[in-house]
Amino acid sequence: MLKGTQLAVDERIVEAVERLMTETVGITTIALSRASPDFELTFAQWRMLVVVGGRERGIRVGEIAMRIGSAVPTTSRLVRRLEERGLVVAERDAEDRRATVVRLTPAGRRIRAALVTWRQDAVRGALKQSREPLSPDLLNGLEQIGDALSSYE
Repeated sequence: MLKGTQLAVDERIVEAVERLMTETVGITTIALSRASPDFELTFAQWRMLVVVGGRERGIRVGEIAMRIGSAVPTTSRLVRRLEERGLVVAERDAEDRRATVVRLTPAGRRIRAALVTWRQDAVRGALKQSREPLSPDLLNGLEQIGDALSSYE
């Protein structure tokens, strides 16, 4: 798309995506309590595990803050809490000693994977109950929406 060009937005799509986001937050909340009942995580902690787990080599605290919509000091406290629980490790960036890079520990990867699996199973189960076949264009549309939302700032 050309810079400065805007496409018309179908409000029905906006409403459908909003409903989808609401339902997925609900599924995530349930997953947080069921997938790992002996290991409580807040929604913010979960979001951080998702963001950090998306980067094998680690991610800087400032970028985590931007991605989870939080201030850097708040994010730093969240990092420390998860580090105390053994889910992440925070180290000085070898390239820029002023920055801190955060990575998941093996325990953090296991918790993240368990929650992702639980959510995917829930989605899979819900889709199997669908009374109508899904549109062949659905995957392409969902990928487009995911791409648009991932670049939103």
